[in-house]
Amino acid sequence: MKTSSGTTGLIQNEPLLWEKGQEGRSGYSMPRRDVPRTKLDERFLGPAPDLPDMSEIDVVRHFTRLSQWNFGVDTGMYPLGSCTMKYNPKINEKMASLPGFAGSHPLLPPRFSQGALQLIYELEKFLAEITGMDAVSVQPAAGAHGELAGMLIVHAYHEKRGKQRSKIIIPDTAHGTNPASAALCGYQPVAVRSNEEGIISPEQVEAVMDEDTAGIMVTNPNTLGLFEKNIKAIADIVHAKGGLVYCDGANMNALMGIVHLGRAGVDVMHLNLHKTFSTPHGGGGPGSGPVCVRKHLEAFLPVPRVVKDGKNYGLTEDLPDSIGKLHPFFGNFGVMIKAYSYIRSLGAGGLKKASQLAVLNANYMKEMLKGTLHLPFDSVCMHECVFSDQNLHDYKVITVDLAKRLMDHGYHPPTIYFPLIVHGAIMIEPCETESKEELDNFIAAVKEIAAEAKTNPENLKNAPTRCKVKRLDETSAARNPCLTG
Repeated sequence: MKTSSGTTGLIQNEPLLWEKGQEGRSGYSMPRRDVPRTKLDERFLGPAPDLPDMSEIDVVRHFTRLSQWNFGVDTGMYPLGSCTMKYNPKINEKMASLPGFAGSHPLLPPRFSQGALQLIYELEKFLAEITGMDAVSVQPAAGAHGELAGMLIVHAYHEKRGKQRSKIIIPDTAHGTNPASAALCGYQPVAVRSNEEGIISPEQVEAVMDEDTAGIMVTNPNTLGLFEKNIKAIADIVHAKGGLVYCDGANMNALMGIVHLGRAGVDVMHLNLHKTFSTPHGGGGPGSGPVCVRKHLEAFLPVPRVVKDGKNYGLTEDLPDSIGKLHPFFGNFGVMIKAYSYIRSLGAGGLKKASQLAVLNANYMKEMLKGTLHLPFDSVCMHECVFSDQNLHDYKVITVDLAKRLMDHGYHPPTIYFPLIVHGAIMIEPCETESKEELDNFIAAVKEIAAEAKTNPENLKNAPTRCKVKRLDETSAARNPCLTG
């Protein structure tokens, strides 16, 4: 690697607003008053807020400097495994900001919301086709919310059949929120270990599946980035005992246009629009976690449902078996617009190509780094690959040291120490939006750091050295958090 993306260039210090403010400064002027001045009753005001006095230039420079400390997907590669932090085309943002969408009010009657309702209706149809399911509700607000909706549907299904069940099978390669979603619905998670290939064996599922088990929650591709190739056999075992198959579809970006999950035996699944379908992700912003079902579960979907009558669109709550309402005003509409724009921009062929590139990039990363980092499962991966720090132990270097040193090279670290079934895990998801040149630069940085671990491990132990903030005492922060601001 000839040059590094990292730099020690100019980094402006910036104090807190309260330290920077000076009494009497102001960044605005009030308009001329056209009503008499009236004194407010101080009983209703409470103490005056502690707001700093700032000029306009103070405010602009403050937030500009803070933005320069930050790192995002528009800054550079963001290889967080399991998170799919890919670049978001700006055309999607433009579509979401169209006045007819951005200015519409959720309390408008359907006759004044035909465009919004049509978009929701068509988006649900697109997602059903992409997944191979029969019906979709885009109401859930995020992935975990979609999981909860899926498990509530499983619960309602068994309740409707007259015999509720008490257990749910969850493999060790499932996303961490899966057991929580099941437990919230009153189910006891039953753990199943993955086999030596990193996937689920039908024999393991058959050993624990009984008439008191509601079904199984499968993450596919799983958290090791591997496709659960036994999914159809597993589904047959679960269905034979009256159970349902739930698929965590957060990793659908590896399967679009390639796998028909309905034919694979999946009954219910969720998607992450803010991952697979290229809407902004992270930072606590709004997400979307549609729940998708086969025909026999459609009656249990959340209400209201968007329906079409001739050329008109409306809302109906006439679904007596529905699990009810999960979100005000049908979910986070702005996120749906961006996902709709993404799907319409790419089309069926483009979506499939995106998945093919995601898989290609991840496998290229795996092959190029497997001689440098330990690869616990050396098989074809899907959208992400998982390494470990085993090759670095002789030099007293661990996963977190590698991650911190990557920051000095100008890269956001990948996901570390997850999945938990791989000790010292290093989980990399390059995403389909990264070029080969960018992948090669990242690979070269990892190789350079691994070589440095052998000759000068202290450089890794002290990293990062070029960032605004140096290595934090994460143990003390976790044990003694400062919660007062």
